[in-house]
Amino acid sequence: MISLMEQYNQVSYEQKNAYPAHVQLRGEMVQDLVWWALQALPDEILVGLDIDGNSPHRAEIDQMFRGEMHKPNLFQGQGYVVHEAHIVNRGDSYSVHHLPEDWTEDVFSSTRGSRASRFTHWLHTHPNAPAIPSGADAEAAQETNGIDFILGLRFSPEGPLPWFDDVEGVRRSLSHHAETAPKRKRSFFARNRLPIVGKAPTGHLIHDLQIIGFHKSGVGINIVFVNESGVPYGYEMLTS
Repeated sequence: MISLMEQYNQVSYEQKNAYPAHVQLRGEMVQDLVWWALQALPDEILVGLDIDGNSPHRAEIDQMFRGEMHKPNLFQGQGYVVHEAHIVNRGDSYSVHHLPEDWTEDVFSSTRGSRASRFTHWLHTHPNAPAIPSGADAEAAQETNGIDFILGLRFSPEGPLPWFDDVEGVRRSLSHHAETAPKRKRSFFARNRLPIVGKAPTGHLIHDLQIIGFHKSGVGINIVFVNESGVPYGYEMLTS
């Protein structure tokens, strides 16, 4: 997993000028997110994410990933490492954005609001779908003060969830270099020649992991994976 995050950070560094801001995610938390997503297949999960108020971005790392389009104070929590994650819901694409009753009980309603607003950021998964926001995702993001993340997982057997490549948007993969859509739908034979990057506890073969971040205004947010010291994975490679 560390090598995948190093590869992802390389692309984040190379493409920093395409983003108005970046966000740093603690690597150990990201590994938990991927594991939870794999355990839940073929369902989606919704996860609330929080920043570490005692872990601002290191100044030299912040500057390193600051692009030409940089906008300060674009979202809540900007400039602080994201380190905490809590699963809030699990279900299909129509229900996962809705919070279960036990999460919105009266004792929390005054502080959490309609989408558990005590969380700074949100992440949900796209089983067998690219990590590109849908219309429903964009609508849900309007209630997020921070940013929204999507973790896309391509797996087989596909079952009732076949993978479609003809979805417009920029893709950021953890398992290979970033791709730009749209693409043509792969044939049956091409789909069966896909590389295997892992196997889920559910028995599904994993062919790709994609992750993106986006702001409710519609702009993408660059993602950087950092260790417990706030240093990006692959830092030596980026600075050599």
